[in-house]
Amino acid sequence: MNRSRHQVAGWVAWLPAALLAASLPALPLAALAARAKAPASSARHRPVEQGGSLAGARREGPATPELRASTAARMPDQVIEEPPAKGKGAGRVLVMRLEGPVSPVTAEALITTIDRAGRDGYRALVVEIDTPGGLESSMRDMVKGMLSSRVPVITWVTPGGARAASAGVFVTMAGDVAAMSPGTNIGAATPINLQGPMDSTLARKVTNDAAAFARTLAAQRGRSAEWAEKAVRSAVAASETEAVDLHVVDFIAGTMAELLTKSDGRSWKRGSERGHHVLHVAGLPVDRLEAGFRERLLAVLAEPSVAYILMMLGFYGLLFELQNPGAVLPGVVGGICMILAFFALSTLPVNITGSALILLAIVFFTAEIEVASHGMLAAGGIISMILGSIILFKGTGAALPWTLIGGATAATAAFFLLVVGAGLRAQKLAVRTGRAGLAGRRASVVERLAPLGMVRVDGELWRASVEDGAADAGSDVVITGVDGLTLRVRPLSKEARR
Repeated sequence: MNRSRHQVAGWVAWLPAALLAASLPALPLAALAARAKAPASSARHRPVEQGGSLAGARREGPATPELRASTAARMPDQVIEEPPAKGKGAGRVLVMRLEGPVSPVTAEALITTIDRAGRDGYRALVVEIDTPGGLESSMRDMVKGMLSSRVPVITWVTPGGARAASAGVFVTMAGDVAAMSPGTNIGAATPINLQGPMDSTLARKVTNDAAAFARTLAAQRGRSAEWAEKAVRSAVAASETEAVDLHVVDFIAGTMAELLTKSDGRSWKRGSERGHHVLHVAGLPVDRLEAGFRERLLAVLAEPSVAYILMMLGFYGLLFELQNPGAVLPGVVGGICMILAFFALSTLPVNITGSALILLAIVFFTAEIEVASHGMLAAGGIISMILGSIILFKGTGAALPWTLIGGATAATAAFFLLVVGAGLRAQKLAVRTGRAGLAGRRASVVERLAPLGMVRVDGELWRASVEDGAADAGSDVVITGVDGLTLRVRPLSKEARR
């Protein structure tokens, strides 16, 4: 009986092993035998990771969050199948060029192109880069648009001799695939202030912020976070071959066809997607977006220095027209410059306080001409102009250079204190021409006035009429008014004649 019991117990113990072997044929037989000989209590209480049976693991209760996370981490990253693209860009690649300083205009152009690529169903977007850097705020807008793009973004520093410096480093690393042409370079992303060196505290804050952004961006795209931080802190740069070796970019490509061929088959993903997409772009036709005259003009106008100069020229022109009505040309030029300045300022991070200080400076300069303040209003205008120019733009990247601020302040002070002042003083002088200019002037009698006769004024002969009595030839009279072409005169008194 005992023997029968042992046989039954052995069969029962071997039964789970047989079932497990049927479902997992690759499991070694020795491991199955070991599981069968294990005590039932041990199999019942050990989790799966430690060799327990599946039934025992289920009896342990619901899985903990740590167990679910561990299981998910061991799951293979699956390929996300792309739905069939619809739109005029289906089966094609869109190409745009980012050339020149990074500014609000270039940021808007890139974000608009990204939206168009997603809307028209393009397979990918290629961004050709050649930039010395630019505004930090615009760079962040561009990177945010690339990280949230519905289509993969391929960044390509091209052609030979091009560079991705300063803000261009971040834009290049933000691409799902990054490449460089032979003879290009990337790096030197240390933040700078156009007005000169920053104090130590501000420099540390700005540098640490940029370094952290570079690290997280590199980690997001699987690139070298160490080199990205060095590019910010130590301004290091790399050639195209060094960038590939340092895992800053993915490969070197000299032509568009080579770029698409080497990009083909590479994976990309967005955010926390559980899976990845695969690029299929080899041999696809491309649609290139060329910057027109409007885009190039707007890129120039969006420069902070250009916007500032246009604003000052607009002020000068409109004020000169108001002081001298009918000049026309200053008003036309001033109006055009002012409108262009308003557009440029609308694309830049303008500080309202800075604009108010500049307007206050102009008010002070104008008041100095009318009010005897012994130079106090002029000094206040100079100080207000300098302070307003310093804080006119927010952030460090859009600051104005000191040479421009000093030149604009000196020119504005000279314009108001010298040019406008001389014009206003001239308006207060007595009128010397026309009918108003004749009143009160002396005339010499050429033909006796009784009461009509002829007089000479500045070598001109005038018909004259004396008001009281008569005036002999050779005497002097005073002009009191003009009636048509006849002067009204009166004899000069004896006291005045002396």
